Parts: sequence; structure tokens; C-alpha cells
Amino acid sequence: MDQTQAQSDHQSLARDHERLLSQYAEIATLAGGLAHEIRNPLSTMTLNLDLLREDLLAAESPRERRMLQKVDSLRKQCVLLERLLNDFLQFARVGALQKKLADLNQLVVEFIEFYQPLAKEQGIDISPHLATNLPQVEIDTQLFLQVLTNLSRNAQQAMPRGGVLELLTYSRGDRVILEIIDSGEGMSTETQARMFDTFFSTKPDGSGLGLPTVRKIVEAHRGTILCDSEPGQGTRFSISLPEANNSASA
Repeated sequence: MDQTQAQSDHQSLARDHERLLSQYAEIATLAGGLAHEIRNPLSTMTLNLDLLREDLLAAESPRERRMLQKVDSLRKQCVLLERLLNDFLQFARVGALQKKLADLNQLVVEFIEFYQPLAKEQGIDISPHLATNLPQVEIDTQLFLQVLTNLSRNAQQAMPRGGVLELLTYSRGDRVILEIIDSGEGMSTETQARMFDTFFSTKPDGSGLGLPTVRKIVEAHRGTILCDSEPGQGTRFSISLPEANNSASA
């Protein structure tokens, strides 16, 4: 392939990428409007259920206790709906990136400081292995904190009795690699084949949007994400990003 053809192909890919970003932005705007229309009545329902629950806390008759159980059940469903709504908004809003030069190691350190109290509460030991002289990347730092949060939450759910969560960074060629490894229950081949499918979840209260959101964020940065997992052997997610000086041509 000659240089002219390569340049033409690169320009075509850039146009396709910009078109996808524009489409994502439009979807995000629609999703935001829809979420607003849903959240207001949902908040009103939750507030009234909280007030009703307060009235029933001192319930003595069997009828009132049954009413309290039904109110608690409705409140639980409202909480699940709100969580689903938040996860959907997070998924829909990926697209318009606010990228800047960043030290991935520093971002991992900031995340660990934030996540450490919850990890300790869950019996999870965090083990960071961060490479020295790691090349910078050009990323949306808030979105990548969400990547770390979603993958760590996924790992936490796979380690209900505690375990080890490793976070590794290193460079390979012109790529910067981030790995998140847990010592949890692992995943079957069937689950791995569908884990990035929108709304697919193996958990009764899962939204099925956590891992699809992670992949969407990574791919919006022209990165890749791979998973290696076996039942009973834990899970390794590997994210590959272009170095900052290569991100424009990646």
C-alpha cells in the first residue's frame, strides 16, 4: 500500500470515527431527556414510599405488617430502577470525550485511594504493580475512572468471600497496558462470549450495562479490551491504549 492510499484510508477512518461520535452525542441527548422524564416521577414515588414506611414502622396488626412488607418490596424495585437508569445514562453518554494528557499510574493511584475503604470492608486486598517511566496516554480521566470502578465492582462481585485484586500497568511497543486481575470465581466460556452484550447479566439485580460501558469507553479511546477467565481461576481484563504521541494515528 503506497503512502497516498494509506493517508486516504486514515482520513476515511477518522471521518467514520467522527460520525460515530456525532451519533453517540445525539443518543446521549435523547437519553438525558428520557432519564429526566423518568427520574422525576420515580423520585416522587420513592419519597412517598419512604413516608408511608415511616407510618408503618410501628405496625402491630398483621394487616399493617403485610403492608410494610409490600412497601419495602416496592422501594427495592424503585432503587433497582434508579440504578438501571443511572447505568443506562452512563452507557449512553460515552462518546463526546474530554481527553487530555494523563499519567495512567496516577489515575490508578487515585482510584485505589478512593476504593480502598470499600475493598477493606469486603475483605479484598489491593495489589498494585505499576511500571516506572510509563508513557503518557491521552484519555478522558473521568470516564477511565468509571472503567476502573466498573471492573473493580465486577471483581468484587466475583469475590463474595474476599480475595486479591491486582492492578498492573506496563508498556508494550507503542501501547500502554492496564490489567485488572481478581482471584474470584471466574467465568464460563458462555458468559465470556456474552459479557459485553448490552443488558446481559448473570446477576438477578444486574443492569447488564457495566461491562458494555467499559468496552464502549475503551473503544472510544481507540483501545482494546480482552478477557481471560476460567471458573474457579479468577479473571484478567487487559486494556490496551495507544501512547499519547501515537493516539492520533492509532
